[in-house]
Amino acid sequence: MFLENYKDDAILSFRNYKKLAERAIEQVSDEEFFAVIDAESNSIAVIVKHIAGNLHSRWRDFLTTDGEKPDRNRDTEFELIADTRESLTEFWETGWQTLFDAIGPLTEEDLSKTITIRGEPHSVVEAINRQLTHYAYHVGQIVFLAKHLRSSDWKTLSVPRNRSAQFNQFLADRQAAGVEKSDRMGSALDFSEQDRTETESGSPREIA
Repeated sequence: MFLENYKDDAILSFRNYKKLAERAIEQVSDEEFFAVIDAESNSIAVIVKHIAGNLHSRWRDFLTTDGEKPDRNRDTEFELIADTRESLTEFWETGWQTLFDAIGPLTEEDLSKTITIRGEPHSVVEAINRQLTHYAYHVGQIVFLAKHLRSSDWKTLSVPRNRSAQFNQFLADRQAAGVEKSDRMGSALDFSEQDRTETESGSPREIA
């Protein structure tokens, strides 16, 4: 039961980080998607390409082959070679699908197995945690860059400043209304969207 709960939470966390990145990416223009803010920084496009490359390598044949696939060229993930926003988005989507297809069927017995990444042994749980923290790190970079590039036009993806009390009330109202418990990031995203809608319309919206 513990391992099954762990797997479900890991999948939810992966989905949350994917959604968080996409909510940030959808706010930027094509020019901003490829923009580099300084000589040592990566663009959002490059980070997307790197995450996708990692996803394809780590999760393909997850239990039976090394996580660093022979056909992966990590260095080129940090170069844009005839890449378009559309092609990178497709690469991103197929990469995440590879992850979900790999993790979804795992049994408790599978979660106790050992795999390798670059020849180093990892328990399956350790490998999942390794990738979860890796993607969270890069998703944070995507959000930072998108927020920087959009500046005053940025639409927050977390609880807005000076709105913590309202967020707590939002959660209490949901619980009182019997609304199913949301995931960790999902609640903040839902609140930020509702708060923005209310601000723009000038009137509060009922919990739904």
